Amino acid sequence: MELAELTALLTPEGLRLVDELGAIESTDGVATAVSRLRAAGLAPELVSAAVGQARLRTRARQKFGAFADRMLFTRAGLEQATRLEIGARHAGRFRDAGVARVADLGCGIGGDALALAGIGLDVLAVDADEVTAALAAYNLAPFADTAHVQHARAEDVDLAGADAVWLDPARRTAGHAETTRVGAGEWSPPLDWVWQLAARIPAGIKLGPAFDRALIPDDAEAQWISVDGSTIELVVWTGRLARPGIRRAALVVRAGAAAELTGAADADDAPVRALGAYVHEPEGAVIRARLIGEVARRIDAGMLDPRIAYLTSDAPATTPGGGPNPFVQSFRIREHLPNDLKALSRALRERGVGTLEIKKRGVDVDPATLRTKLKLRGPASATLLLTRIGDRRVTLLADRV
Repeated sequence: MELAELTALLTPEGLRLVDELGAIESTDGVATAVSRLRAAGLAPELVSAAVGQARLRTRARQKFGAFADRMLFTRAGLEQATRLEIGARHAGRFRDAGVARVADLGCGIGGDALALAGIGLDVLAVDADEVTAALAAYNLAPFADTAHVQHARAEDVDLAGADAVWLDPARRTAGHAETTRVGAGEWSPPLDWVWQLAARIPAGIKLGPAFDRALIPDDAEAQWISVDGSTIELVVWTGRLARPGIRRAALVVRAGAAAELTGAADADDAPVRALGAYVHEPEGAVIRARLIGEVARRIDAGMLDPRIAYLTSDAPATTPGGGPNPFVQSFRIREHLPNDLKALSRALRERGVGTLEIKKRGVDVDPATLRTKLKLRGPASATLLLTRIGDRRVTLLADRV
């Protein structure tokens, strides 16, 4: 969004128009709305801004639910924003640590600041981009008594009144239009500055889940988070925000239910075991946190191969209460199938498999391309696991548990 569009949007006419447009679900819907509004004689800047916001609000409901309908966004800001349910968990950690005032450095469109202010904390929300800071101020307006927005660089902010900080160092170029990946030395604010700040004031630092583990301070807690099967972020906690004795954590959220695995260090891998009746795929947060061995010991499983993040056991993966274990996705093995494409296709047709989930680890296969080549047909559904055991490639027909 450019400044001219923001100016047109932040008017009674502009905001009313966004509300009237409602949900726009597709690019065809965008084109239809633009044509209709232009034909009605509305200014191009207003049409572009209002239709763009209506489309972004529709997308934002996945992260912000009903709150999205009163918020404003940029495309990059929405992409980088923390999901509201995860932001609420982060905010709870600040509150539970006795923090009353938080500086959100690199606040983006204000998603994390909303969660912090929503539970009664005082928040100073800071962003280096003028348009993004203006949108954050709009989004935080319902909390005007406790949330304040400042347009500034993180490094230039006076933190004298802050009990703790929340940082989201930019892994992209500054701005609010297209996003571009940047190199490891081009973080904003610089990572050296971030670590120095986090050493003297309690901090939560949001990073990408693939962040270089070697750069994580030894005395910090590193928490990887998976939501509905996707590993979305790593948060490094320091000072009183880091839990005693915990250096590795995997938080797994599915359908709103959360479970967490923690450790004082990386867990030792479990021994390799022969293929059993079940194969278990650890959640991405568990893999990133290197707590696979801890999960394996909890479900009495072994590694299928020492280089591949699949576990195997002869019994289902359950919790002590008998429910499904939240840290793995489990598959009951039906049989081995041929690796050869033609023979595999024939075997699946003979079994009437028309709907096939394809999972792979340790093999160079594109599941979408393979699915097309298999020419599936039939009423049955199944999962195909493609992996290696030692030097041998295996193809396993399975059912998701």
